[in-house]
Amino acid sequence: MCGRFTQRMTWRELHERMGLLGTPLNLRPRYNVAPSQDVAIVRANDDGRSLCMLRWGLVPSWAREPNIGYKLINARSETAAEKPSFRSAYRHRRCLIPADGFYEWWREGKTRKPWLFGLQDGAPFAFAGLWERWTVPQGMPLTGSLAERGPGDTVETFTILTAAANETVAPVHGRMPVILSQEDYSPWLARRDIPLAPYPADDMTAHPVSALVNRPANDDPRCVEPITLN
Repeated sequence: MCGRFTQRMTWRELHERMGLLGTPLNLRPRYNVAPSQDVAIVRANDDGRSLCMLRWGLVPSWAREPNIGYKLINARSETAAEKPSFRSAYRHRRCLIPADGFYEWWREGKTRKPWLFGLQDGAPFAFAGLWERWTVPQGMPLTGSLAERGPGDTVETFTILTAAANETVAPVHGRMPVILSQEDYSPWLARRDIPLAPYPADDMTAHPVSALVNRPANDDPRCVEPITLN
């Protein structure tokens, strides 16, 4: 699965790498992006690709309440096209999630130790994602980050597709997010069938990091610093 990742790039870097249109967004570096947070993603429209902020944790249009999003932060690439929660988005609403690293946790007894994965060259990349729109129903009070939304308001959410882990990630976790090559950005957004395979292991790097990343409130450079395991 993918439960945390990083977005440390600038809007200019994303613009150049993903061919974005529109007004630049002042993106602050994110060292510990977590579910239920608003996250910068890329969608395609008639004019081109644009950057927008969506909530992480997909809420299907038919959902009775939004908390289902906490269970749908990831979608298995092998079954997303058929699963009721994802199949409509898979056919009609795809997106790219910019990132430059992601975390997975290695279990040792009752202890979970986080590792950070990225590309050897340190460049930004994109996860394959799906997005949805959910309308707040009448008579439903919302709390937390959705407290200001009312009946009839639209909440846009997304999920990250996952695949079997490659040889770099597998010693830590059995699944990993689907990282797309730049050549696959356009066909993915155009809803074409492309292989959703694990990214080449030799092109990736990994190192253990501090347990600070376990708390979403910790979102600073300390989260990505390598540590020495005892």
